[in-house]
Amino acid sequence: MRLALIVEYDGAGYHGFQFQPKAPTVQGALEEAIHKLTGEWVRVKAAGRTDAGVHAVGQVVAFDTSSRLPPNAVLDALNHHLPTDVAVREAHVVAPDFDPRRRALVRTYRYTVLNDRVRSPLLRRRACLLGHHLDSDRMRDAAALLVGEHDFARFSGPLGDRRASTVRRVYDAEVRRKCRLITFDVSANAFLPHQVRRMAGALVEVGRGRLSLEGFAELLDRKRGSGGAPSLPPHGLCLMRVAYADFPPPAEPAQATGLGRGHETKTV
Repeated sequence: MRLALIVEYDGAGYHGFQFQPKAPTVQGALEEAIHKLTGEWVRVKAAGRTDAGVHAVGQVVAFDTSSRLPPNAVLDALNHHLPTDVAVREAHVVAPDFDPRRRALVRTYRYTVLNDRVRSPLLRRRACLLGHHLDSDRMRDAAALLVGEHDFARFSGPLGDRRASTVRRVYDAEVRRKCRLITFDVSANAFLPHQVRRMAGALVEVGRGRLSLEGFAELLDRKRGSGGAPSLPPHGLCLMRVAYADFPPPAEPAQATGLGRGHETKTV
């Protein structure tokens, strides 16, 4: 059978999600826990390959197993074997052809900035510390320009295939301030490498007054101007959720943690 998991992790101690033979990764931790539970070495598929240092509260992974343990037993057992910075939030039986990456309709990320002169020991691994005052209203106006279908080439890191399209559709982009915390939430059909960190970096430049709204808009037109958007550090980024047409399935006590379909984590 094929199982799909909703996974939360602190990415600070990992070299990204994707398996690397000589470095700790989230995928490696999950596959080792599955092996300890089932005796099988399997390769898990993920909705997105988060970079080193990036966190998640709503990563979706899937794998095939010959085990017949019910999903709630798998959830409890995997959490027993996983390190404390990785946790399975939900487990579900899915169709044999369920692919967490290809079936995904919308991905939502959050970038968190601690806009303060003084560091926060409690937030040091979850928020990027920026001491310069940021105009969050101007940042909010700039974020609104991201909505729609654009060529995000100037927000992208290196691509494996230079011929690959850099056009993506952004459904929602919001900047919010609560005291000294500024969050940037963005939802899209897919993202380019480092795209969210570069979008957040450009928004910070707007907030500092070093980039105008017109200049920000030019970044969305690869035919105008030159150069790309600056990138912020990975530890402020978190994969919040991945939306599908048919996942998770209707909640059953034996399939999930008891939170059901109404469960939605909204904080980093």
